[in-house]
Amino acid sequence: MAVTALEDGATVPPGKADRRRLELAESAFKTLGEMGYARSSLREIAQNSEFSHGVVHYYFSDKTDLITFCVRHYKTACSRRYDAVVDAATTPAELADGFLATMGTTLVEDAGLHRLWYDVRAQSVFEPALREDVVHVDGLLEQMTWRVLSRYAELAGRALAVDAPTAYALVDGLFEQAVIASASDPTAARANLTARVATTLPLLLTPGR
Repeated sequence: MAVTALEDGATVPPGKADRRRLELAESAFKTLGEMGYARSSLREIAQNSEFSHGVVHYYFSDKTDLITFCVRHYKTACSRRYDAVVDAATTPAELADGFLATMGTTLVEDAGLHRLWYDVRAQSVFEPALREDVVHVDGLLEQMTWRVLSRYAELAGRALAVDAPTAYALVDGLFEQAVIASASDPTAARANLTARVATTLPLLLTPGR
């Protein structure tokens, strides 16, 4: 069985090492969400957490390693956020209401983490080390969006007029705009987001008979 070696010669079983990496990542979320990719360092992250710089550096080789772990962990969870809404809805209006409510909540409650995601995605254009994780997370979010919209179309008795990448680009673009706007006025950003997505959803369907 593979183990993680510690500085004092002790070893950590894989399961415990994974749990510690997750604890470190969760403690780093707030700092990363506030400072972003470029302005953060392992030392600054450690200073704003309960862990020492040495411990953080031990489990993550560098800032990129930590940030990609954080983004992948958090956005993987986000990709399942709307499953309950999809499963519970029995009408297109119910699904739309649940989708918009959940989207508005995560916009406000997790604004810093969403800012970090868009920051990392933009940086991946210049940082090859980020690209694999960004492509993976983008794929999960595209699938999530498609699940929601496919069920919405099914409940409406219609078909979607766009493909999955286009649907994701449209919804994600509105969400990214709201994330940027929420830095100045979270309440207005949430209201504008839900209004715009509510207007957009019917436009993604083929015309009714």
